[in-house]
Amino acid sequence: MNRQERKAAEFRALHTGKAFVIPNPWDAGSARVLAALGFKALATTSSGFAFTLGRLDGQATLDEVVEHAAALDQATDLPLSVDLENGYGPDPESAALAILRVAEVGAVGGSIEDYDPTGRIYELRHAAERIAAAAEAARRLEFPFTLTARAENHIRGHPDLADTIGRLQAFEAAGADVLYAPGLRTVDEIRAVCVAVSKPVNVLAVAGLAFADVVGAGARRVSVGGSLTWVAVRAMVDAAEAIRDAGDFSALKARLPLDEWLA
Repeated sequence: MNRQERKAAEFRALHTGKAFVIPNPWDAGSARVLAALGFKALATTSSGFAFTLGRLDGQATLDEVVEHAAALDQATDLPLSVDLENGYGPDPESAALAILRVAEVGAVGGSIEDYDPTGRIYELRHAAERIAAAAEAARRLEFPFTLTARAENHIRGHPDLADTIGRLQAFEAAGADVLYAPGLRTVDEIRAVCVAVSKPVNVLAVAGLAFADVVGAGARRVSVGGSLTWVAVRAMVDAAEAIRDAGDFSALKARLPLDEWLA
């Protein structure tokens, strides 16, 4: 079993054991810190990565994302799943290609969403065809690539739970291994999704719900999206504003065990 096959098997096994948190690093350094802290798998964040390029979410190219995935895969020995947004094209072939491209550089999982950067949510049949194409591409690989299908309703201003559930059910039928509806905010919403499908459900963490609440509602996996990026940026901005406005350098006393984390 080679390195990628081992990571793929470990990642697939995580979804059959206890519920787990899969945090989202934004660069190689944050990936290594999260690995040192004991997490068992990592997922990229499209918004956090775009920020490292000085751009907004949705403005990175597939080539840039592939390069980023390669760097994060090499940074740790943990399984890596890649946020592939809409697959960088509206057609099923684009979704399939995105899966194959990140698999070539070490990723063992990836997500495809039903939202287009132009601002539209794909019609259900078309969205399911895109997931089916991604699933078929994943099955052609020589290891078990874990495909996550995302229904973007709730996070894109269309909180229609019945439609979200219908989409996730269609994505399950199309071959997705994990189902994900970012933007669910209550235990009742999470439970409704989890009981409606048979595949593992990923939930995006929100500040008002504890891990135990989310897992108790049926989730198998919890991710944080770009939030850890914004925690880090908030700390930087707070320190910089204190320096600018009051000449206060007290925040610079922070010390980190980098020798330990990056060993």
